[in-house]
Amino acid sequence: MRGRARRTRAGLALVASAATLATAGLARPSQAQPDSLTTSTCTTASVLAHWTVRHLVEQTVIVPVDENHVASISDEIEDGAGGVILFGAQAPTDLAEQLAALSARAPGGIAPLVMTDEEGGTVQRMANLVGSMPSARRMARTMTAAQITALTRTTGSRMAAAGVGMDLAPVLDLDDRPGPNATNADGTRSFSADRSVTTRDGLAFAHGLELGGVVPVVKHFPGLGGASGNTDLTAATTKPWSRLRKDGLLPFAAAIDAGIPAVMMTNAVVPGLTTRPASLAAPAVRRVLRNRLGFHGLVIPDSLSAAAVRAAGFDVPRAAVQALRVGNDMVLFNALPSQVAGTTRRVVRALVDALGSGHLPRSRVTAAVRHVLHVKGVDVCTLRTTGSGAAR
Repeated sequence: MRGRARRTRAGLALVASAATLATAGLARPSQAQPDSLTTSTCTTASVLAHWTVRHLVEQTVIVPVDENHVASISDEIEDGAGGVILFGAQAPTDLAEQLAALSARAPGGIAPLVMTDEEGGTVQRMANLVGSMPSARRMARTMTAAQITALTRTTGSRMAAAGVGMDLAPVLDLDDRPGPNATNADGTRSFSADRSVTTRDGLAFAHGLELGGVVPVVKHFPGLGGASGNTDLTAATTKPWSRLRKDGLLPFAAAIDAGIPAVMMTNAVVPGLTTRPASLAAPAVRRVLRNRLGFHGLVIPDSLSAAAVRAAGFDVPRAAVQALRVGNDMVLFNALPSQVAGTTRRVVRALVDALGSGHLPRSRVTAAVRHVLHVKGVDVCTLRTTGSGAAR
């Protein structure tokens, strides 16, 4: 993917000690914020201050597409969409070339962030290109942390070679039940119900991806393990907050301490913390993730097309506005191929209108775009200097 520097993150520990887990609480040191990206006369903030509302909003939108038909979203990329999520089960062998051609259509030299779900087990989108991986649960039972890192480093390098820069994995939920199925979204997607195992192996998985040049995304914050149902299909609740903060939250807290760059929010309600899906609730995103845990990286909600979101009274455009308001940085959704263009237009229009009315502060969207650009490795001052980053 163009515009994204390959990085390794020395802070991602392969093993979290029992002592670390035992003392993990909600007070976390703040991470370095993706702020300056400066030249001697330019800052990211000063450049974004001159971007149009539409330009800002587009960078927060992730467009879904079948990996065998990526050219079908060329118009959305030309409009400036900030991300692409690939769906499917078998990627074309020329995916890298197709994605490069798609990214070349992006305005201002800022390519979209291309992502997919490559977890292993039942959730793999491009196994034919990157190789088959066992499920998280099988990894935990049969592999050492070092072996997991070696495996996902290879996976990450092959994803990057295919033009995919972000993996919506690993799952850090604590779960030992059957699944994934209609009643439990996790199942074998979870490493273990033991928080020390999940933390150790989840961080090993994330570390390998980064070594391979791919951004890992831990999910589903603040912990979906033991939920009452599958949020894709129904409204659901997590364990009560009083319990969740003592077990399910801790792998996420450890990942944040280790420097994880991105987090995905769950669409389940957290009893005792939220009355809406956590993805749309300020207490979960702003108060716990941003403030108490000190996370200043990229935050993405789970799919806003989920039944749990609809059950809370939100269609996709309204959910997108709410997601950004409470502290998410990008929004994603599912749609049939024939509906992608229309849904994307409605999401963008809803966000533009919310900024125009003051319902969604420009400062919040600007902060979101800064996080997006930081993960992409884009220096807007350099783009501006070379004449390719002018506001539209």
